[in-house]
Amino acid sequence: MTQTKEFMLLFRFEPGNEQPTPEQLQEMQKQWGEFIGTIAMQGKLVNTYQLGFEGKKIFADQSTEEGFHVAEKQMVAGNMVLKAESMEVATELAKKCPILFMGGTVEVRTINPM
Repeated sequence: MTQTKEFMLLFRFEPGNEQPTPEQLQEMQKQWGEFIGTIAMQGKLVNTYQLGFEGKKIFADQSTEEGFHVAEKQMVAGNMVLKAESMEVATELAKKCPILFMGGTVEVRTINPM
């Protein structure tokens, strides 16, 4: 049996002012369902989350600010934890992520227990 490790995929995209049409939303949901479903059917899905648009940032001086962090014009939209035999396998799975076709990025990271 091949030993697997857990990897986190971080999904990032550039927020915009344009709202997708109902048809575009339906197509995006279909693509995400297929992407997540394919990984789940392989027994590699651990969990996944889509992040909302409400949040607070907390700074070292304990002050807070409404909103979320945007770096390099992108924000984190969600994440997925999956099992794979190697970083290369996890990266190949991530290359099929729908966010890439929307102009976003996927960051693949190893996970270390705390």
